[in-house]
Amino acid sequence: MDRYTAFQVFRYVAELNSFAEAARRLGLSSAAVSKNIAELESHVGVRLIHRTTRRMALTEEGRIYLEHVTRGLDALADADEALSPIKTAPSGTLRVAAPMTVTLTWLSESLPRFLSRHPGLKLDLHLDDRRIDIVREGFDLAIRGSDNLGDSSLIARKLTAMRHVLCAAPSYFEAYGKPETPADLKSHNCVRFSLSGHADVWEFTKDDRTEKVAVNARYSVTSSLAVRDALRAGFGLSLIPRPYVENDLREGRLQSALDDWRAVETTLYAVYSSRHHVTPKIRAFIAFLIDEFACEREPA
Repeated sequence: MDRYTAFQVFRYVAELNSFAEAARRLGLSSAAVSKNIAELESHVGVRLIHRTTRRMALTEEGRIYLEHVTRGLDALADADEALSPIKTAPSGTLRVAAPMTVTLTWLSESLPRFLSRHPGLKLDLHLDDRRIDIVREGFDLAIRGSDNLGDSSLIARKLTAMRHVLCAAPSYFEAYGKPETPADLKSHNCVRFSLSGHADVWEFTKDDRTEKVAVNARYSVTSSLAVRDALRAGFGLSLIPRPYVENDLREGRLQSALDDWRAVETTLYAVYSSRHHVTPKIRAFIAFLIDEFACEREPA
């Protein structure tokens, strides 16, 4: 048994929760993957993975073993990187998942400049506002906006926090009036970004008082850009990250409301799967993100 290969196979199977996907990623046959797992279990003398024809799951021993195997493989990779000068420069293909509106608002104009700095690097950027499973779907890194990251297995680097603003077109406020308290929103046409962690309840704070309003929206949509278009059209009002509508507010296409109340914030993170083996391409992209978001802080 080649223990290094067996360790890699075990790690891929465990992280992807799939023998077939591990075989595809490693360029092995399904039979070879199964053989490596069987030989590894024989070597350690315990069952590492419960498996049936329909599902698989790590045993308790498998979870303990995976933790040590992962640390060992990461340490070996770090050793190789430290001794290989050619690997100090970002190279290869960097697969990144990012929310569409965040990228178009903050990053897309700067990405060609990032690639120009690193001629050995290719960027495969996947824009999607849904939450991506970066391990299962094979991404190196994701930009994630969240009030609660949830998955403790990922490493998260905070990039910025986006304050939200309640706003609508002047024509909407002329027709329906401006809300004076959060409770007034119950009688307004609300536009709802359905992928938000606070899509169903909007929260506002003033002094030591917090009010939560259940959202009854006629229009729910999975794109913040579509929410912004609905606001510009005078259809209703919405709670939306301020950077997405900053120019509209400045130029009068939209107006804010409940300005004496503080709305929620969405924190943006760069998330990746291991702090022990961060490749040069991931380090370079995180540094780029930190610089870009530092230069684009929203107004207080």
